[in-house]
Amino acid sequence: MTIVLQQQWDEWHAAHEKRRADPHGFLAITGLHWLTGEPQRFPDAPGSWSTGESGVTVVLEPEETLIVDGSPVTGKFSFPPIPERGDVTVGWGDAVIEIARRGGFDVVRPRHPSSPVLAAYTGTPAYPADEKWVVSGRFVPYDAPRPTPVGSVAEGIEHVYESPGTVEFEVGGVPLSLIVFNGSTPGSLFALFTDATSGLTTYAANRSLFIAPPGPDGSVTLDFNRATNLPCAYTEFATCPLPPAGNNLPVAVEAGERKPR
Repeated sequence: MTIVLQQQWDEWHAAHEKRRADPHGFLAITGLHWLTGEPQRFPDAPGSWSTGESGVTVVLEPEETLIVDGSPVTGKFSFPPIPERGDVTVGWGDAVIEIARRGGFDVVRPRHPSSPVLAAYTGTPAYPADEKWVVSGRFVPYDAPRPTPVGSVAEGIEHVYESPGTVEFEVGGVPLSLIVFNGSTPGSLFALFTDATSGLTTYAANRSLFIAPPGPDGSVTLDFNRATNLPCAYTEFATCPLPPAGNNLPVAVEAGERKPR
């Protein structure tokens, strides 16, 4: 069983690493630029950028062109207001420019395939897959979803996620729980957490755990072997959320991804 688990983990992690090292992924980010009402130029993006109530505006020089929805854009172009945690990506040569809203602020994050961080990336070490870290638990929903504020690795930023409830489980006979948020696929959940390995063998600020949709009785499986680092473990140009209060596990979760090299 352990051999099969490791093989499945190897396949999953290889796919995860491939996505992480995408030429336009977060390792390719070369800057995190906070927009204001005053037009600003940045060394890694074309145009002068500003933001206001009507959204983000870029003014391009005559020789500058962006590709928006497959079509070339020149001169002045305005993007509609972007919702919180939303983003728009446009093309510029072999790079892309991400326009996003984080913590109530509009930002520009260019992504260049030639990024030094991407070029230097050699993979993320991880603990060997171990069956003991495939843990059964139970999803306990709140009466109504709760807006849950969390901090950010970016100073002065606060994120607010809607939490549908908690997940209760045990590790080594120790009863534990995690506040969870809605996942990226229907019915799924995810947790942000730290534990007794954080800052030692694993990234200090956070790790993320995907949880498949609960069964009809609320049963869930937490596979800590698949705990992953967030972008902030690799780049200073991230605005990753921190775990909510209470999601610091008092046990050493020696599973999943470790500190990046």
